[in-house]
Amino acid sequence: MPVSKPRILICDDEPGVRDSLKLILEGHFNLAFAADGEEALLQIKSLHPDLAILDIKMPRMNGLECLKQIKLLDPKLKVLVLTGYESGDVASEAVRAGAANYLTKPLDRQKLLSEVQSLLTPQGP
Repeated sequence: MPVSKPRILICDDEPGVRDSLKLILEGHFNLAFAADGEEALLQIKSLHPDLAILDIKMPRMNGLECLKQIKLLDPKLKVLVLTGYESGDVASEAVRAGAANYLTKPLDRQKLLSEVQSLLTPQGP
């Protein structure tokens, strides 16, 4: 029986970023997309992804607020946060709120792939 590909939800309000992530990840994973935090929460409820990749700066509901809501919905879901800021404040706040890790934009293809693989690899006891 073939092993199903992990499901990743990509949430970013910029179509160009969603397209870039799709190009990098689509051969390896099943992808779903959301343009803002509210849409991401609906997708998580219906799709139950293995990983969420979440932009911090979005309209309607920002990434930190969305992250907090995700952790209420599914505390075990791993969330990788993307930020356009080099600021450690936003990143450390995201990690405190439950993000597994963060990457800064522009994204490095290899760094993104290895981070996603490591987050999806089951950890030992």
